[in-house]
Amino acid sequence: MAPEKERNGLDNYAFSLEGRFCDLPTTKHGEEMDLTMEGESNKLAYSVTDAPPWYLCILLGIQHCLTAFGGIIAIPLILSQRLCLQHDGLTQSHLISTIFFVSGISTLLQVTFGIRLPILQGGTFTLLAPSMAMLSMPEWSCPAWTQNASLVNTSSPEFIDVWQSRMRALQGSIMVGSLFQIFVGFSGLIGFFMRFIGPLTIAPTICLIGLSLFDSAGISAGYHWGMAAMTTALITLFSQYLRHIPVPFPIYSKTKKLHISRVYIFQILPVLLGITLAWLVCYILTVYNVLPSEPHKYGYMARTDIKGDVIGKAPWFTLPYPGQWGTPTVNLAGVIGILAGVISSMIESVGDYHACARLSGAPPPPKHAINRGIGIEGLGCLLAGAWGTGNGTTSYSENVGALGITKVGSRQVIVASGVLMIIMSVFGKVGAIFTTIPTPVIGGMFMVMFGVISATGVSNLQYADMNSSRNIFVFGFSMFSGLVIPNWILKHPESITTGVVELDQVLLVLLTTSMFVGGFFGFILDNTIPGSKHERGILAWNKAHEDDSSNTKESGEVYSLPFGISSYLSSSPCVRYIPFCPPSMPSPLVECRVNGLEPKQLLRHP
Repeated sequence: MAPEKERNGLDNYAFSLEGRFCDLPTTKHGEEMDLTMEGESNKLAYSVTDAPPWYLCILLGIQHCLTAFGGIIAIPLILSQRLCLQHDGLTQSHLISTIFFVSGISTLLQVTFGIRLPILQGGTFTLLAPSMAMLSMPEWSCPAWTQNASLVNTSSPEFIDVWQSRMRALQGSIMVGSLFQIFVGFSGLIGFFMRFIGPLTIAPTICLIGLSLFDSAGISAGYHWGMAAMTTALITLFSQYLRHIPVPFPIYSKTKKLHISRVYIFQILPVLLGITLAWLVCYILTVYNVLPSEPHKYGYMARTDIKGDVIGKAPWFTLPYPGQWGTPTVNLAGVIGILAGVISSMIESVGDYHACARLSGAPPPPKHAINRGIGIEGLGCLLAGAWGTGNGTTSYSENVGALGITKVGSRQVIVASGVLMIIMSVFGKVGAIFTTIPTPVIGGMFMVMFGVISATGVSNLQYADMNSSRNIFVFGFSMFSGLVIPNWILKHPESITTGVVELDQVLLVLLTTSMFVGGFFGFILDNTIPGSKHERGILAWNKAHEDDSSNTKESGEVYSLPFGISSYLSSSPCVRYIPFCPPSMPSPLVECRVNGLEPKQLLRHP
């Protein structure tokens, strides 16, 4: 375990991202001092297994909820158009509460029993595309009268049957597709393929996660570039320029009683502070009618009272439950389309796991942890289908980016986020309040987060020899293909005509997912073009895992199952054949005897 350095009892610098980088060439004394200072600035305030104070967990948990909020709430709002619910705001709020509830449950399962990294779960856009494609089929097209607000009676049995029948078909397709993901995860197939995945596969996959979202960030920010730029500037100011400036805070402890302590608040809560201040400015400009009140005018989306009716309509208490929309039905075309989205989601999640491990100071995730992570995500999709979110669950890339900015990698914070999302879903009014966050503010936050994710992907190339023309070709072609092919397919969707509708949907989803296209080409080219393991970065990638024991938590401490489950399973000789169980670790006494030492010799001093 790395030595710990504490500042005023708050900053526990146990891990350093510098320890994750390849060896640097010998430098002069002055350069060594610069590298040392740079290493200090990149150290984590809290590592994966650290437990920050409860109040800090709540604050950071709120920040992660706010970071994921834009993506989570956007899915049911977009999906409601194809469910014929665009004029039923109350049902939309129920869908929002349901997706928050399932996201919270899935997050707790993932952090506790899955990959065990500080990674938040939420709705996935990779399942949104096949869902929209399924609901666009002639048999599920919305009746004309549902498009007219004056003709819609949201409480009539006819209208309820219109949207619930579509939701039930979507639920069944998601549940069947999730079974495939559960099988792939817990059977170890993902872990098997990981032996062929190196830096040149992971780098374009992670990088394209951020780059492929540039349009979403631009559209959200484009509603008011001034507010978006202010949000981006505030987050940048807090996370980069003011992160080393402590702020005096009154703190109470049993030993020192009430005293003043210096807290590095800007380093820990830059996103929350940036969003809150920008949100407050938008609220003030809304109150004084500085922002236009006409929907067609530029800047209207920066107002905080656009969704004010949602707060009034939302119930104080609500409890989502499985089958709340009726018994799910299965649609073959929907299942095949969802499977394509599931494949893309799994590839994206593997990249997120590696990015999260890097940013939280943990060792690269071993195969058994990745197997559990993918399996638990499949279980989350199964729960999402049963509860009726109209979507599945996946790891959230934007929250992985938040780790790189806040330098807080504790999974206890993500546990707090999961609990908070469940609370928000039960208290309908609380969740409805967050709907007033202006869209440009969310867009400004996305610009920072997605940029960090893209840069994290590029940083994986440090393990490979980038002076090699082979590696330059593999990475460059993978990246460029991941941008060009999806962009062309989106502009020419009619070009995919195999004569089989289901196959067209599968190809459309796969070829419009940037991280799938880039990761696919990176995987194929890296494993087929001749090159040594040193040149490909495989040796450095594996060596980083071995050498990190002095700078980060041991892999077993981070990725083992909780509550003594790993210790219990290690007593069984069959555990090594279970793909999602951690391997049994030798006891200290066994290690001593292996090294030629008797236990008593450990007590002797040289």
